[in-house]
Amino acid sequence: MDLSHLRKKIDALDTKIITLLNDRAAITLSIGEEKIKNGKHIYAPDREQDVLKRLKALNRGPIKNEAVEAIYREIMSAALDLEKPLRIAYMGPEATFSHLASLKKFGSSVEHVACTNVAEVFGKVESNDCDYGVVPIENSIEGVVTHTMDLLADSDLKICSQVLLDVTHHLMSKGSLAQIKEIYSHPQVLGQCRQWLMQNMPKAQLIPVVSTTRAAQMVAKKKNAACIASQVAASLYGLTILKKNIQDSTHNITRFLVISTMDVPPTGKDRTSLVFSIKDRVGALHAMLTPFMKHKINLTKIESRPSKRKAWDYYFFVDCEGHQQEPRVARALAQLEGMCKFLKILGSYPDA
Repeated sequence: MDLSHLRKKIDALDTKIITLLNDRAAITLSIGEEKIKNGKHIYAPDREQDVLKRLKALNRGPIKNEAVEAIYREIMSAALDLEKPLRIAYMGPEATFSHLASLKKFGSSVEHVACTNVAEVFGKVESNDCDYGVVPIENSIEGVVTHTMDLLADSDLKICSQVLLDVTHHLMSKGSLAQIKEIYSHPQVLGQCRQWLMQNMPKAQLIPVVSTTRAAQMVAKKKNAACIASQVAASLYGLTILKKNIQDSTHNITRFLVISTMDVPPTGKDRTSLVFSIKDRVGALHAMLTPFMKHKINLTKIESRPSKRKAWDYYFFVDCEGHQQEPRVARALAQLEGMCKFLKILGSYPDA
């Protein structure tokens, strides 16, 4: 079978695919009209989860499931833009890991709005200037992003989804490795590459900046300087990658949250995030955890933060398996509420 014949078969399939994509888009427009008519949010994390799960179950290869998800991410992104132009706030500028997480979750067809910091992301969504926000919450090496946790405790916004991003860090510069005297990056990134930097660049001055993209922008104009950033940043700012994958752990994952004004219905595989403060007495924290044990609910994370309202007064942030509408979770939360000074459900959402 010659190449021209195979290409004709590809062309015929492409014709069918384009027709089917537009048929799908027409149905999407009708769905969008119904959502708007009934006052529903355009983006539905529960439906998104169902679609991707179903497609992966249908997939028989040779395309990998990761590729199927990436393809349909863009199909769904185009569909969202047809239903209603969406604006997604993220901590910028372009090419930060927050930007990459925003693209991974919402695709490239919607508008991604760069913000100067996490507080501005919250502000954009709270003021309805943006429909959703993407904010970092924790890294598998460096731990939680405390500023995001503080903002969640004070904001009326809810967590409606999450994104897990495999993070790879590259050392890049305009010059050679031997010339580098300064290395710029976000403080969390410098921490994630600490061992490599100590072993390979012990004399270089480490300079923390607000984002990896800002580091790339600065290094693009400097001599004898390098930055640690993403491959996208290297392409965007004309930098040469001198060393790839310099993060200390191969399992370097950052978890991002999607914040909005919406509640998400159960999917059957969900996570609930909450924050509470306890009464100042012996054994109080142990007592707070009893309702979860009683109702056989697995806790996936617990962190403490100063409340900033009183010395030595703390908030406790908890993630647990299940949805707040599930009977056993609802019973546990009702019992907990009667025991603590303050309780706030930050959101129930599909577990990645």
